Amino acid sequence: MPETSPLLFVLHVAGAAALLIWAVRLVRTGVERGWSVPLRRLLRRGGDNRLAAALTGMAAAIGLQSATAVAILTSNFLAAGTLAGTTGLAILLGADLGSAIVAQILLSRADWLVPVLLVAGVALFLRTRSRDYRMAGRVLIGLALIFVSLTMIRTATEPLADSPGVAAVMAYLARDPLTAFVIGAGFAWAVLSSVAAVLLFVTLAAQGILPVTAGVAMVLGANLGGTITAWMLASRTALPARRAVIANLVLRGGGAALALFALVALAPPLELLGATPARQVINLHLAFNLALATLALPFVGPILALVSAWVHEPAEAASLARASALDPAALAEPKRALACASREVLQMGEAVEAMLRTVLPLYAGWNDAVADAIRAKEAEVDRMHIAIKLYLAKLQRGTSDEEVTTQALERADMAVNLESAGNAIADTMLGLARRLDQTGTAFSESGWAEIRDFHDRVLANVQAALNVLMTMNPDAARALVEEKDRVRDVELALQRSHLDRLKLGLAESIETSNIHQETLRALKQVNSALTMVAYPILSETGDLLSSRLTRGGA
Repeated sequence: MPETSPLLFVLHVAGAAALLIWAVRLVRTGVERGWSVPLRRLLRRGGDNRLAAALTGMAAAIGLQSATAVAILTSNFLAAGTLAGTTGLAILLGADLGSAIVAQILLSRADWLVPVLLVAGVALFLRTRSRDYRMAGRVLIGLALIFVSLTMIRTATEPLADSPGVAAVMAYLARDPLTAFVIGAGFAWAVLSSVAAVLLFVTLAAQGILPVTAGVAMVLGANLGGTITAWMLASRTALPARRAVIANLVLRGGGAALALFALVALAPPLELLGATPARQVINLHLAFNLALATLALPFVGPILALVSAWVHEPAEAASLARASALDPAALAEPKRALACASREVLQMGEAVEAMLRTVLPLYAGWNDAVADAIRAKEAEVDRMHIAIKLYLAKLQRGTSDEEVTTQALERADMAVNLESAGNAIADTMLGLARRLDQTGTAFSESGWAEIRDFHDRVLANVQAALNVLMTMNPDAARALVEEKDRVRDVELALQRSHLDRLKLGLAESIETSNIHQETLRALKQVNSALTMVAYPILSETGDLLSSRLTRGGA
């Protein structure tokens, strides 16, 4: 096949684009697995100062290389009531600016940087046992692959500069910025990364393939596409989270559309943004997000109020009861029946996550309605647990396949652990919150901060456990079990910190001593119960010894 073959060209471009998308994801997952807890703490402590919150969101987006990931984390805090809506919106605006800064950083590199990043990244990942160092290695490898993919795109697209057909298509996009805008938004939404989309468009502009006007329109469209992704992922969260994400969608997406209209109508000299087409496109992306954050930050309160007046909970005229995934007709097909049981176990896990997310605010202020909702959810979890056990027992009676029996027992164990976690929340933690309210006492400032941080760490692990349940990914399962040891060590350190405050004679610590310690133990119990979902996966892969994880692993 000659080098000018259209099929070979498409393969080269598609492979380079796929590597770019995967490399951006590799960096993000490395940061999430290595430093998710500090990042979550950074976001939750963004403060009521809007500028500080925006800077926090910007820093988090630079670390995660994704404004969407920051939006999901922020929506979790908003849903749990641990973050004010105006602070959350300010964080999202800062994250949008942070993602634009990331694109600037990734397009500025030296030729010697790729081999240095690869050598350092592979060495850290393969030669160290510390999880933090291994994740740092993963991040460095991801950064190197981003640069490699951009080089591949430049090399693969060089022949396009002299292609009459491509020139005609690009000239059309330059004359029809609305179509270019829609393409940019659609691509960013499809790849779940506005950073990857912007890098691709800017690289094409640098090659002289994409005209500046089309490149600007597509980059502005990528801003809209990125916010659509965040909105879709947060569409089923609590109302405060949805309002903040929708407000950001209106601001960033609507702002991008208005910016496109202004550029078409006013035709400002883009040469002021840079000497080259690529620099003009990427600088406009940064300037747009900087201007958006600067103009919107002073008005996040009124903006959120307007969105709140528009976005309400749906009317409950026709509510549908939860449908069980346990289909009796599937018992004749063991694999299908196991899949039904897995779906029901996952729904149990989602119920436990909702309970855990909701219980902590009761420590700060008791609410009978919320407490009743947690008890009702715990009763539902108990019913699901019993139904799963009976369903799997019927499945085992109808088959002699040892593999099916083993998997059925594993899912039954998962259900037992989830039921145990639900009891720890509804019985222990709810009772402790009630005692705190009845006695009229409150944690010390440092004690309350410790409880919130530890709760957030456990909540992150619960969410990771649900991801493991869905994907059955051995790497994610290993990370979950490794985090169990960290939680144990953190809980022990927090117990010691509490005892140190008792020695100092702090009145708040003395009055709430038992509640503080029992809350920590209950959270550790929840974490341990959810971590157990990873053990069957690691047993199958040989990553689990009788008492601990094996050393090494990818």
